Amino acid sequence: MAEHPPRTPHASPAAAQPAEDGPPGGRPADGPAAGLTVDDIRAAHKLLSGVSRSTAMEGSRYLSRLVGAPVHLKCENLQRTGSFKIRGAYVRIAGLSARQRAAGVVAASAGNHAQGVALAATLLGVRSTVFMPVDAPLPKIAATRDYGAEVRLCGQVVDEALTAAQEYARETGAVLIHPFDHPDIVAGQGTVGLEILEQCPEVRTIVVGMGGGGLAAGIALAVKSLRPDVRIVGVQAAGAACYPPSLAAGRPVAIEEPATMADGIKVGRPGEVPFRIVDALVDEVRTVSEDALSSALLLCLERAKMVVEPAGASPVAALLADPGAFEGPVVAVLSGGNVDPLLMQRIQRHGMAVAGRYLSLRLRLTDRPGALATLLGVLSGTEANVLDISHVRTDPRLGLTEVEVELHLETEGPRHCAEVESALRAAGYTVIG
Repeated sequence: MAEHPPRTPHASPAAAQPAEDGPPGGRPADGPAAGLTVDDIRAAHKLLSGVSRSTAMEGSRYLSRLVGAPVHLKCENLQRTGSFKIRGAYVRIAGLSARQRAAGVVAASAGNHAQGVALAATLLGVRSTVFMPVDAPLPKIAATRDYGAEVRLCGQVVDEALTAAQEYARETGAVLIHPFDHPDIVAGQGTVGLEILEQCPEVRTIVVGMGGGGLAAGIALAVKSLRPDVRIVGVQAAGAACYPPSLAAGRPVAIEEPATMADGIKVGRPGEVPFRIVDALVDEVRTVSEDALSSALLLCLERAKMVVEPAGASPVAALLADPGAFEGPVVAVLSGGNVDPLLMQRIQRHGMAVAGRYLSLRLRLTDRPGALATLLGVLSGTEANVLDISHVRTDPRLGLTEVEVELHLETEGPRHCAEVESALRAAGYTVIG
């Protein structure tokens, strides 16, 4: 796991830039983050009453033992639309004028922001169009349509879909609802921070996933304004980590071809608005590998009984990768739970393999009646669970009476894997790999 070195926080964003007038919703779309305060986040929280849920916070005994301090999970995966995005989207759209609402809204997203905008617009009686990458998960596309938006597929990543959405806004007059780069979005997401302080007033560290930075910026602004002693740690996927180079440069910079299974944080460039707040108030940014994300998602499913998407599991991945680095009590924000079932299957198997609980091997045996039953009898004695088995009989590498069998087994861990292989060899089988 890589990390951005801890930094001394700068002056607050409000002090660092010229102030703006007006409550949330009244700022220009391209305006600076200056003037955004905890009072704006409080106003957003009031506005969201009856719209978004104050999501549960659940303790995790497993993570608490691992970290050596209480660890709590802030369950935004249980939020309406399955993620925190409804918060910022509703605040942003609610602040539009009647003329702007009449023109409709447009957004770009891999799925979570899309659903948040679609539902928020529908609740407020506003027409919505959402551009999504062509490989966006099918369940997210279907859900966005079900919430009332017109969906258009364009580009390979969110940044390309965003370019198309911006062009659509110029052509039609629709208001662009950016996924993260607007003060109202940050204010809405910051309501998560207020809830954390209410639910866990003794918190010492908050760990939150980061893509463009809207959620981390909002939480940091809310929490640091009231509890400057609380440490805020952002987490990015190593293959889509745009913040470390941006923080080093002192300005948002783009990375080429972000790549990660965590589509919710697969962003190539930080937003101007959240970057200023993250640069000033977030104490540290860490990166996690795809293996760590897989393991974290599996842990959330098995131990916490929580369905989360890879982006939502990123804070847990950071805790698993370096448990001693976080002062407790710790709150890890599970930002979303909208995961494609097919992706979930692949991640589960990958996570099991990373944990040494998924064993794949090939072996050769004599092709005669009862040979497979004998092999299965040996495996039964090891208590390994056979997930899949296949035969290869026609291969120039095999002898006339040989057959190659490929096995996929579920085990209890690395030690059990070694025991299974040892039992097979003791029974006279040639284990190829």
